[in-house]
Amino acid sequence: MDTGLRCLTYTLLLLCLSFCVPKLLSKVLSSAVVKYDPVYDQVEDFTVSSCLTLLCSVNGCSITTAEGIGNSKNGFHPIQERFSGFHASQCGFCTPGMCVSLFGALVNADKTNRPERRPGFSKLTVSEAEKCIAGNLCRCTGYRPIIDACKSFATDVDMEDLGFNSFWRKGENKEVKLSRLPSYDRKSATCVFPEFLKKEILAGANLDYQGYDWYCPVSLEQLKGLLQSDKANEGTSMKIIVGNTGVGYYKELLHHDTYIDLRYIPELSIIRKDPSGIEIGAAVTIYKAIEALNKGNEGEFNLEDGLVFKKIADHMEKIASVFIRNTASVGGNLIMAQRKHFPSDIATILLSVDAIVDIMTGQTHEKLTLEEFLGRPPLDSKSVLLSIKIPCWGSSRDVSSDTYTKLLYETYRAAPRPLGNALPYLNAAFLAEVSLCKNSTGRMLKNCRLAFGACGTKHSIRVREVEEFLSGKLMCIDVLYEAIKLLESLVMLEDGTSSAAYRSSLAVGFLFEFLSPLTDCNVKISDGLLNGYNSTLLFKNSNQERDEFGEIKFPTLLSSSKQVIQLNKEYHPVGEPTTKTGAILQASGEAIYVDDIPSPKNCLYGAIIYSTEPLARVKGIKFKPGSSPDGVITVISSEDIPGVNLGSKMVFGTEPLFADELTVGVGQRIAFVVADTQKNADIAANLAVIDYDKENLEPPILSVEEAVKRGSFYKVPSFLDPKQVGDLSKGMAEADHRILSAEITLGSQYYFYMETQTALAVPDEDNCMVVYSSTQCPEFAHDTIARCLGVPGHNVRVITRRLGGGFGGKAVKAIAVATACAVAAYKLQRPVRIYVNRKTDMIMAGGRHPMKITYSVGFKANGKITALKLDILIDSGMFVDASPVMPKCILSALKKYDWGALSFDIKLCKTNLPSRAAMRAPGEVQASYIAEAVIEHVTSTLSMDVDSVRNINLHTHSSLDLFFTSSAGERLQYTLPSIWDKLATSSSFYHRVEMIKEFNRYHIWKKRGISRVPIVHEVNLRATPAKVSVLHDGSIVVEVGGIEMGQGLWTKVKQMTAYALSLVKCGGTDDLLEKIRVIEADTLSTIQGGLTAGSTTSESSCEAVRLCCNILVERLVPLKERLMEQMASMEWEMLILQAYLNSVNLSASTLYVPNSSTMHYLNYGAAVSEVEVNLITGETTNLRTDIIYDCGKSLNPAVDLGQIEGAYVQGIGFFMLEEYPTNSDGLVTANGTWTYKIPTVDTIPKQFNVEILNSGNHNNQVLSSKASGEPPLTLAVSVHCATRAAIREARQQLVSWSGRNESDSTFQLKVPATMPTVKELCGLDSIQKFLQWTIGKNRG
Repeated sequence: MDTGLRCLTYTLLLLCLSFCVPKLLSKVLSSAVVKYDPVYDQVEDFTVSSCLTLLCSVNGCSITTAEGIGNSKNGFHPIQERFSGFHASQCGFCTPGMCVSLFGALVNADKTNRPERRPGFSKLTVSEAEKCIAGNLCRCTGYRPIIDACKSFATDVDMEDLGFNSFWRKGENKEVKLSRLPSYDRKSATCVFPEFLKKEILAGANLDYQGYDWYCPVSLEQLKGLLQSDKANEGTSMKIIVGNTGVGYYKELLHHDTYIDLRYIPELSIIRKDPSGIEIGAAVTIYKAIEALNKGNEGEFNLEDGLVFKKIADHMEKIASVFIRNTASVGGNLIMAQRKHFPSDIATILLSVDAIVDIMTGQTHEKLTLEEFLGRPPLDSKSVLLSIKIPCWGSSRDVSSDTYTKLLYETYRAAPRPLGNALPYLNAAFLAEVSLCKNSTGRMLKNCRLAFGACGTKHSIRVREVEEFLSGKLMCIDVLYEAIKLLESLVMLEDGTSSAAYRSSLAVGFLFEFLSPLTDCNVKISDGLLNGYNSTLLFKNSNQERDEFGEIKFPTLLSSSKQVIQLNKEYHPVGEPTTKTGAILQASGEAIYVDDIPSPKNCLYGAIIYSTEPLARVKGIKFKPGSSPDGVITVISSEDIPGVNLGSKMVFGTEPLFADELTVGVGQRIAFVVADTQKNADIAANLAVIDYDKENLEPPILSVEEAVKRGSFYKVPSFLDPKQVGDLSKGMAEADHRILSAEITLGSQYYFYMETQTALAVPDEDNCMVVYSSTQCPEFAHDTIARCLGVPGHNVRVITRRLGGGFGGKAVKAIAVATACAVAAYKLQRPVRIYVNRKTDMIMAGGRHPMKITYSVGFKANGKITALKLDILIDSGMFVDASPVMPKCILSALKKYDWGALSFDIKLCKTNLPSRAAMRAPGEVQASYIAEAVIEHVTSTLSMDVDSVRNINLHTHSSLDLFFTSSAGERLQYTLPSIWDKLATSSSFYHRVEMIKEFNRYHIWKKRGISRVPIVHEVNLRATPAKVSVLHDGSIVVEVGGIEMGQGLWTKVKQMTAYALSLVKCGGTDDLLEKIRVIEADTLSTIQGGLTAGSTTSESSCEAVRLCCNILVERLVPLKERLMEQMASMEWEMLILQAYLNSVNLSASTLYVPNSSTMHYLNYGAAVSEVEVNLITGETTNLRTDIIYDCGKSLNPAVDLGQIEGAYVQGIGFFMLEEYPTNSDGLVTANGTWTYKIPTVDTIPKQFNVEILNSGNHNNQVLSSKASGEPPLTLAVSVHCATRAAIREARQQLVSWSGRNESDSTFQLKVPATMPTVKELCGLDSIQKFLQWTIGKNRG
């Protein structure tokens, strides 16, 4: 038994019973579990979702967390070392979960009977390595380095495909590379299960603690007894569970009185196979069901049945994520579908094969078809689903000697994420027998089963009318068209179904995809098999690539990547790609975030009560009638604030901590409920009922149009008011063509940092308060808390070590969270902390600024734009926040093109909606879209090539100087023209343009597009403090005002410190990097820290540190020179010792203040993106992205590379995926990962190439470096533009089917360009039009 940290074994006692997993496990997302299965008498290894796993469910299990895999005390695991070395961690909050997911995959792969792997590798394949983290979310890295770290363990990996890392350098051979990787041994991925626990499990374990009962029946008789017990009959709250994963979708705040765990009942956990089919116990996990169904394709059944089982298994692999499938049960999924109308994939695919379910109610057993089961009223709590039988079809068919017959089976799914972890817009599964008479060429359908799910009906359905219509018919285009028309009339979606027309079009598309190959005369039947049936949709238009057995080929997610980096050794170690400071601790889970700080004695917990009304008087707060929330201590409101009611204070204005008598916006904070646990506080906040009064109040302002009508605006300070460029009237007069008053609307985007808002306030002696806050601006939080408490500033200390992601969302928004904790702690004189739940965080965050844009543009016949006029209405929300910076940010990014003359009117609209905050590249990402939308519109009007229009409107240095008067720099610093040309060559842009034309010419149902876009991005440096101290032993402590939140600030600061102190030029200074520690920000130690934002805090902090080091070097050099007169050499440690003896001041602090020549500069870059659009589903696949970005002389190319890739992928989220929906009052309705989809590992470019241009020539910048945090995000507009190009091809094809010759190239592609949006533009009725065109062509 391994009792060390590597594999912690818990025998859970009643005293530990809490029905939840410790917070640590929630943070790392997944944990590796080793469990003994008494049914099969075997030990199982699997990963679980920690935040969904009930503590009692892992009773008797061996649990390995990230710390258990490896740690700083016992040694790090190769997984953790490789994550660090491949630069796969930024903010680090998601990294432990990634490591555990990979660990679980390694354990299971190495247990297989696959051939022995190559030395140094596991048995894991590249595909498995990529998929193992498909369910994990990361907001920082862009996933590419994480994938590389995972792939480095795969036995079939090509070392050349692994990206930039700290282990080897370009040009080294494979043997050298392998020797440099941290060694992997199979034993390091093994956990030993203790034998004594097997007896405990066999005996069963019922648990009881503080009124909660946990039962583990080991037989159906015991289960019946529990269901018929007095407790059950007395209305006790009872829950039957297997994996508890359903609470991820159907949130549960309240506990149940009794839990019944079904996993130990053999009849519910067994898989039976016989010639009639496969019977799966209801408690069997989805993972085990997949395993069993795949084995059914290994000779246990005939070929046809084996392939049906295999396709069911393939579809199940797209459900949820690995660590959900490991514990979620097949039966539980079906019960949710039956009781709660969950849009289940499993229900649909099993419905299509006539699955049978076995139900137990009391002493009665009842076998029903799945269709009957789903159609019944919701199953009552005393009924239990026992098993599901999937019948064999191949052996039961009657095959005539006069026909060749083949069983066809296909499943379909359209979802925002290809590999699952997202609910489908629609799923479907079709089964049919196809017969071909020996004397005929026709193909006849028999025994059709057409099942659809997630289609706006209460549950999955069979479309029997279409089945009956098709049965016995010879397939041809006309029959297919009639079947599709019939299907259209039958799929009736319920009122309120989102994207209803899109879902209906998917149903048509899936049926077309299934049946259309049967109308192709090239399909031949021989030897009882349907050869050629591979879902080929007429000509070269396959939507899913399949192998010779008809199985879907799943290509690797990231087929290749390339990173081109030029190292700069001039300022060693600055410019070196050193690994990120703290990355290994993040990988092991030992990095401390605010919520990891142990709760002090008597700690209380808070939750925010917010307004659900946009404008109303608050008369009072009470809890829902009949509810009495446990553990509530008090409710804090504005009346309890000892000082000023202040939630944040910026240079532009203030925001109250709590609404007084009037709430002026939906999501505004009204009160703060304090309880004994975080869960009780959240429950209490959820049960709070606010008494509103709206009498005699004006209607709220819920749109920018209404704000304009009522003159509701914020002012922009004159120093932030951008200036017009050129003469608009003259530019318009010079134009050959004009587009007038075109409109664009842009929505919001949520930050989705992995760590939500969190804070801990601890009262200290002498009326002081210490606050630990996850904030980007501790200084502002400090000032706000002091004023709110009514105490002097020196009575408050705000401490911030690191953030689990920020992106602007933890600037102003974090202040109020910390202040609320401080007010509660001050009043109660007890520590108070909060971890804001995701739903509340999403409601209050505000996010990116929505806006409405109206533009008029004049242009020449050659595409050169002569004038652009913009009217922009920005929804700033209920409080000003940082909105006044928006006009300047928008114009700065918009000016990437030479518009000739640029005129604008930008209004900040004050509405009764959540106040918006600056989000990564605020205004700039919207401006990048506006600029490209104008370019695309001009192109469409002129029927020109869009790239040539972009090219003709790029700046010359003269026009650049006109548009950016204070930051254009010297001619040599304007690198965009060379980047533009270099990228065309390195990406083979022009060749690929021609290849795409050829592809589109021969593919009907897939279209490709490509786009090349530039960026010119202005950044501004701010004053930043620093302090450097050398300790007695020569080690160095550094403090800076900037906050580490994943951008590598600490790493660059350490490198700069090492370089600057090495100028003392004594022995040992080459190794100073390992002697330096950057410590947490403390507002009483380093003042004037300001705000960490705008991409430049790292370089400002580095310059501040360099100035400090210069002071120390000036003090040390004279001492060194005196000492060198007496000795031949001088080591660093000896010099510092002598400095202490000579009372040399070894601490220096400074405030770096940029001057007019260094405050502003421009960043340049360009991207080429190629996408493929599926015209049947609207799915967009990013095939390839090439980026060249000018980092000047990069301070750390590894860090900057991560920033470029991560920002770009976050931009993909904005442009393609992330919808931030609200109700009619503006209240956010998205409440977590189920409803808000950030990019995942399967949505990034399949080929991802990045080159960092080491341009130099920037003497006014910090060691000639340039920013990388935000500008690359705007390059993601290239994906949107490429999608638009593919859609244009689809629309032209659609027009050709109608017989018209006119172009249909002018259209608006909304942001985000989700699947429904893309499909609508490609034609919701494109299949019908194609069939009409084909029928007409055949008849003509």
